[in-house]
Amino acid sequence: MTFKTWTRAGLPALLAAAAIALPALAQTAAPEAAAAAAAAPTVNKGDTAWMMTASLLVLMMSVPGLALFYGGLVRAKNMLSVLMQVAYCVCIVGLIWVLYGYSLAFTGGSPFIGGFAKAFLNGVTLESLAATFSVGVAIPEFVYIAFQMTFAMITPALIFGAFAERTKFSAVVLFVPLWVTFVYFPIAHMVWYWAGPDAIDTAAKALAAAADGTAKAAAQTTLDGVLADSGYIFSLGAIDFAGGTVVHINAGIAGLVACLIVGKRLGYGKEALSPHSLTFTMVGASLLWVGWFGFNAGSNLEANGLTTLAMMNTFIATCAAALSWMIVEWLVKGKPSMLGLASGIVAGLVAVTPPSGFAGVMGSLILGLIVSPICFVFCTSIKNALGYDDALDVFGVHCIGGIVGAIATGFLVNPEWGGTGVYDYTAAAVGAYDMVTQVTAQVKAVLITLVWSGVGTAVILFIISVIVGLRPTTDVEREGLDINEHGERAYHS
Repeated sequence: MTFKTWTRAGLPALLAAAAIALPALAQTAAPEAAAAAAAAPTVNKGDTAWMMTASLLVLMMSVPGLALFYGGLVRAKNMLSVLMQVAYCVCIVGLIWVLYGYSLAFTGGSPFIGGFAKAFLNGVTLESLAATFSVGVAIPEFVYIAFQMTFAMITPALIFGAFAERTKFSAVVLFVPLWVTFVYFPIAHMVWYWAGPDAIDTAAKALAAAADGTAKAAAQTTLDGVLADSGYIFSLGAIDFAGGTVVHINAGIAGLVACLIVGKRLGYGKEALSPHSLTFTMVGASLLWVGWFGFNAGSNLEANGLTTLAMMNTFIATCAAALSWMIVEWLVKGKPSMLGLASGIVAGLVAVTPPSGFAGVMGSLILGLIVSPICFVFCTSIKNALGYDDALDVFGVHCIGGIVGAIATGFLVNPEWGGTGVYDYTAAAVGAYDMVTQVTAQVKAVLITLVWSGVGTAVILFIISVIVGLRPTTDVEREGLDINEHGERAYHS
């Protein structure tokens, strides 16, 4: 069995995996080899400091970044409702994450969801470690928990833009816990959970050192078990460096389903529903871009050369996408808008998320140029033709941009195109690249995410509609959610 994928480390369970593999190694290898394999991973202070910084950068993407980006796009009477929804989402998901979310996403259990071994952070101490992508290198588990928590915080908040200005806050309060539990945690587990590089390396060395047929069979069984300890999408060979499937496609298709079920805003298509502050939107987009370096470069879990590649890709793809959107809009509408430029920034960031640590810089530049025209068409022509009210273009930018980036990752990882290739930990080298196999795996990951999130979101919204309802009354929606739902106004004349 060959292991051919390199993506974000899940909860590694290093000691448990080593306990499985080491008996076979001890029977066949020299004592010094066994001692080397059993050596505790090292923790670098620079890696730890970088991951703490990256976690804060991703938090900044939610509050204030996404909150201001979305807040500026709605009408003034609904500004506070958007800020409130995003802030609530961050807080409630943080609590759920440490209670059971981290455990469900990043412990073994099944290919589709983890277990409760780490519920209430059971067993997590100052000494417990999480794997990086380098054999023998780890980071404190607490910083890994915090980093992954920020991803869980922002993902459901992205959905709010699709049904902005016409959803009860009570519905949002119920939606977030249900959605992260039944949609986000399973997808995160399926895409990112694996046994970790140390467990694979130890088992592979045990197989290589086995001296006879019986020992080789036992070692092979152990290696197969370690490789099988992974999420379903991960096991297909799909790669997602920083969340194209887990975050953007997941939230984007949920947004489309939500806007269809909730229905259109009052006056949609009949009266102007213009953004009240594109200044806030530009500030929010800028904060998102800065925070995204934590998102993408932080997903390497170390501060090394690959981290700098993810950083450069996040710069270049975004620059290209912003200019690409500006040019296309200029040609189609006659004027380049600031909102268009900001939308291009976000589209580029979304698209480069899955290949950020796999693509070469020139590949990311091309990706940025390609993604914006596609998203532009979905946010204008296709949305208008189909008539759905995706208020802030969550589907058009996040889902479509995420799909483009996820599938493009299968091409851009190609070493002949400047990509990194796909690392094979059993051979301790970059594996042979097969474009058809890799792209097929990427497409499967996209389809699974679309179905899981789309169906799950629809079921959750149906349940909520029965319990508290989804929309406020017509009078409340006309007057605005701020004063009626929260008793406040963003602005006073």
